[in-house]
Amino acid sequence: MSRSRDRTRRHPAYLRRPEEFYTLWIAATSTYGVGDIVSTIAFLAYVPAVEEANPVVALALDSFGLAGLVGLKIAVYLVMLWISVLGARDGDGLLYYFPPVLLTLVGLYLTGSNVRLMWIATG
Repeated sequence: MSRSRDRTRRHPAYLRRPEEFYTLWIAATSTYGVGDIVSTIAFLAYVPAVEEANPVVALALDSFGLAGLVGLKIAVYLVMLWISVLGARDGDGLLYYFPPVLLTLVGLYLTGSNVRLMWIATG
C-alpha cells in the first residue's frame, strides 16, 4: 500500500468529501429541522382542535411550549450528527450516511403528513 493511499484512509469522509457531507446535512436540516417544525407549528396554530400525536413531542410542547419542540428536534439532530461524524472517523459508511438520510426521509414524511392533515382539516 502506498503512503499517499494510507494517508487518505486516515482522513474522515467529511474531510475528504466536504460537499457531500454538507449536502447530506443541509437536506436533513431542511426537511427534519425546518420543514417539520414549521409545518407542526402551522398545524397546531391553524387546527387547534387537533393535538400532537407523538407522545414525546406532546410532552415537550406541554412542558416547554414551542421551545420544547425546537429543543427536542435539536437534541435528536445533534445525536444523529454525532453518530455520522463517528461513522466517518471510523470509516463506517452505514453510520456516516444513515443518520442524515434517515432524518431527511423522516422530515419529508412528517412535513408531508402535517401539510396533508392541515389541508384536510381546513378544507
